[in-house]
Amino acid sequence: VADLWWIYSKPVPADGRELWALFLQCSCITAVIGGLFYNWMFASLEYSWHLSIAMAISFSLLLLLALFLVHPARCVFSMIMPTLGTKQGRKLLFSTCIMIAVVNITPNIISNIKTILQVIQCICKNSSDSLLNSTALLEKVSWEFGDAVQEATHSIYKPMNGHFRFSLFQNSSLIYQKMHLAGEKISREFLSVEVLVKDSVRVANRLAAGFFMLYLCFESTWYLKNYLTDLRFDNFYITKQLERLAVDRRAAHLLVGSSKKLIRPTGLKLSREEVVLCLMQAMLVTVALLLMLVVVAMDHFAFSVADTAVRKAAQFSAVPVTLSIKYKAEIGIMPFLFKLFWRPSEALLLRDFNRTYHHQLIFSSARCRISPPTPPNPSVLLVVGLLFCILYGTVFLETFARRLCRGIAASFFQSWEEKRVLHLFRTLSRRHSKE
Repeated sequence: VADLWWIYSKPVPADGRELWALFLQCSCITAVIGGLFYNWMFASLEYSWHLSIAMAISFSLLLLLALFLVHPARCVFSMIMPTLGTKQGRKLLFSTCIMIAVVNITPNIISNIKTILQVIQCICKNSSDSLLNSTALLEKVSWEFGDAVQEATHSIYKPMNGHFRFSLFQNSSLIYQKMHLAGEKISREFLSVEVLVKDSVRVANRLAAGFFMLYLCFESTWYLKNYLTDLRFDNFYITKQLERLAVDRRAAHLLVGSSKKLIRPTGLKLSREEVVLCLMQAMLVTVALLLMLVVVAMDHFAFSVADTAVRKAAQFSAVPVTLSIKYKAEIGIMPFLFKLFWRPSEALLLRDFNRTYHHQLIFSSARCRISPPTPPNPSVLLVVGLLFCILYGTVFLETFARRLCRGIAASFFQSWEEKRVLHLFRTLSRRHSKE
């Protein structure tokens, strides 16, 4: 492995064997990266498969030429891998989490809201149908009551026809048609909103992903540029070369006295600035996690409401309605004559009317087309949870990823690394002399 890395990091291969070894290494790397690039475009960014294949092949060929022919390009590409563990890699993971939420969680919420609206539509349709049918009962009651009023003891006292006329709205299909059109309109509006949200977030995610990838390459290039132009840039590590140089010049005490300011690139010690940076990045990840938890909670809440609505609608029993009519009438016989003689008046009793009618109001029916509520997908929650675990991991691994970038740059440009080590040693010597 050390020999392969030595061949890979050399500016120019020494012989034909190293040239073929370098070409095979670059070919293997481009094949793996091309497959990952295709999967990223097709599965995450949702491009078509033929466009993803064409882009992956073109990208692989260009990457092969760049890695095989350009030595700094190999260095930049090698630093991109650990740079994925920094904030730029976290931005890509954030973009992936947003895409997962939009593609999987948001449609699930909209589907459950549709189910709730279907339950409401079913209840409105059946209750209106039941209310329309109740007019037939009222018409029956009115005719029976009118017949009872007509049946008096003497025909001379028989009142006029007391029947009530109920006109049942026969064109009830018009109501159902209007309710159906209203439900279809709501469904189309929800579908248009869902499509608009998906398309908007898909385009935004593609633009953000492309920008983050370009910025990832730019950051690696920027690090290499500063490494090759500024001797003080990211130069506060106790490397093996610095230790050998201090021992050769009999100045090992410089490293011991400056142990609080210098750190070892392979150690676990973090400086105060690195700890503060990690805590700030962890807070940002926590805010993003809380926002994602709000979306997940909305998904569970919508499913709970939809499931409760469907179950309660299925358990709706018919509501009994009782109509009781008690009627008693009498006709006074010449009451003014009885008042003259101070005697109580007599009355002619009519037939009593005391009947009870029963009806049922139905709010739900098995004929209603209600789509079952869609539960949250546990695999989506698992993937999102794993991504956020990786995000929290990259927060604390960012410092070590930066140290790895420095080690890669040092292995590609060893002569320049010697100059940087000599500059750091002279800085420590001057600082020790002043103290």
